[in-house]
Amino acid sequence: MRIASQRYENLLLFLLFFTVGFVFFDRLSINFLFPFMRQEFALTNSRIGLLTSALALTWALSGFLLSGYADRNHRRKHVLIGAVIVFSLCSISSGLASTFAMLLLARALMGLAEGPVLPVSQSLMTFASSEARRGFNMGFIQASAGGLLGSVLAPAILVPLATTHGWRIAFYCAGVPGLVLAVLLALFVREPTRAHKDAPLLPEAPSSGLIAVILGNRNMIICMIISCLYITWFLAIVTFGPTYLLEQRQLSPSAMSGFMTVLGISSVVAGFAVPALSDRIGRKPTMFAFCAVAALAPLVLAWLPGSVTTLCVAIFVTYLGYGCFPIFLATIPAESVSPRLVGRAIAVVIGTGEVIGGFVSPAAMGFTADAIGPSAPFAIAAGCAVLAMLTSLFLKETAPAKRSGQDVDSDLLRSQAIS
Repeated sequence: MRIASQRYENLLLFLLFFTVGFVFFDRLSINFLFPFMRQEFALTNSRIGLLTSALALTWALSGFLLSGYADRNHRRKHVLIGAVIVFSLCSISSGLASTFAMLLLARALMGLAEGPVLPVSQSLMTFASSEARRGFNMGFIQASAGGLLGSVLAPAILVPLATTHGWRIAFYCAGVPGLVLAVLLALFVREPTRAHKDAPLLPEAPSSGLIAVILGNRNMIICMIISCLYITWFLAIVTFGPTYLLEQRQLSPSAMSGFMTVLGISSVVAGFAVPALSDRIGRKPTMFAFCAVAALAPLVLAWLPGSVTTLCVAIFVTYLGYGCFPIFLATIPAESVSPRLVGRAIAVVIGTGEVIGGFVSPAAMGFTADAIGPSAPFAIAAGCAVLAMLTSLFLKETAPAKRSGQDVDSDLLRSQAIS
């Protein structure tokens, strides 16, 4: 029985790795194509920020609403498949846009489709994971997948396509893999049963109960704050980085693509290594150390002198801080609330970060870049990572191997009582 369970755990890990990975492939593709689209759509930094913000806002809203529906009605599989199909079609529609307004609408619709994918995927992975591998699994399907497909393969594939065939063809190609994945998910993913060994049979949580759990749980509040700060850090780099490297640091398109690919390789390594380290030494010390490392990444991109090789080595090391993402977005929330609330808890943390860090911050950073200078977003990003590092000091430890006190357990018991 355990062998069959482990086999399914590995199969689900594989499928969700590519599912979440292609979400980030489609979401981040536009950042690498901005330089090719800039003249046609008159893309100022402010407009670039608005495109990022529109997707983040709709992502946050649909993530909370649809993941809540999936949790309550035990329809995680169906919500995930539907979301994958729609976001793939929306990626294709971005290539059909002829005006800035149409492009803005296409990105907003994509956000609606992509929002539930990550919290629902992490909820499915939580139920299927063995305790010793929970941090690794959740990091692998989020940070490593997002890094490999969104930051390594996306620039390596889309920049050459846009250079030779145009940016519209690049968007069309970005949407196709998701349709194939939807078929595989339908064939192989299983809906967790209500009597799952990790999910006690408790009455369903009302929305007021969920709010009480969130507001009464220190880790949830801390993770929401860090989410706002860290998503600001991330989007500053991936949204404004490619254009800054081309126009301000005078890198060639191939050198820019290479730099962003190295950044993506770093995120792949960090995506499984940092959460796996947190399984051993604890979530809290891992968060503190790698937030400090992350603060250096935007400084490298904007101001570190030297050759392209020097910049690539420096960004590889400093971007390892990306590995914090699955810890505060998924693992700590999942370990801090009742299993019945995992999907919604993760969606709340992601949604809060997307509204502030994903919706408000990119637009604000775009206007700041136009008003003060193109390096302004990177100074803001570094400051946000430092604040995230300091905020992580207030976390309660949740790693099973390191949890010795009763603080987290008491929060968990309260959430189970409410749910």
